[in-house]
Amino acid sequence: MARFDSYRDAFPNARLTRKPNGVLEVVLHSEGGKLVFDGHTHEQFVDLFHAIGEDRDTRAVILTGSGDAFMDAISPEGFDFFTPQGYDKIFREGRKVLGNILDIEVPMIAALNGPVLLHSEYALLTDIILATPETVFQDKPHFEFGIVPGDGMHILWPEVIGSIRGRYFLLTRQILDARTAQDWGVVNEIVPRDRLLARAHEIADGIAALPPLTGRYTRIALTQRLRRLVEEGTGYGLALEGISAADVARRMAAQA
Repeated sequence: MARFDSYRDAFPNARLTRKPNGVLEVVLHSEGGKLVFDGHTHEQFVDLFHAIGEDRDTRAVILTGSGDAFMDAISPEGFDFFTPQGYDKIFREGRKVLGNILDIEVPMIAALNGPVLLHSEYALLTDIILATPETVFQDKPHFEFGIVPGDGMHILWPEVIGSIRGRYFLLTRQILDARTAQDWGVVNEIVPRDRLLARAHEIADGIAALPPLTGRYTRIALTQRLRRLVEEGTGYGLALEGISAADVARRMAAQA
């Protein structure tokens, strides 16, 4: 079992604070500002979510971002899509991070403080999603890099908004505003930005007041279907993503 003091300051891109009632707030960031996702954060978040899941003293988790976006910027730094060894690392981390989020056996709240243009599957694996009026959803980087969105996006978006809508969302790089996302069942509440975290804590405090096993086992019960879908589909999706990345590498080499 992990103790909060043992991992609280272990992650340079996650600021962790926990209240006496067991509500853990996780703020994703880069040097205190908006998160820039890269290969290093990809690796780091595997261990981050694992550590959170191993801490039995946490009663609820709030996942949010810093600055004006939850996650809208990506850098190729630290990624190697184009060698077998490099993609093996991405493949392993891509499977582990989703499994580790689902292994957090307490209710999770995503407080989306702005645009979510990549890795929105992290939010879709939480139980309650709050957004601001400025929040928009899009799967931006996969097709920009020329690769398959096989890291869980292909599973979770069709599951949440329906098969036809989900496929359209991914294939057209559709932008969903907060109101449409709420109408389609992605977002539970739209909250002004200056009230977002207060509302998240209000909900989390109510959950934390439940008997410990009630909150924990409810999260487990509610995520069984997602566990099956993620386990069945993530490895295959990431394999297809890797094949498409190899094709991109071949085309780039031919043009050099």
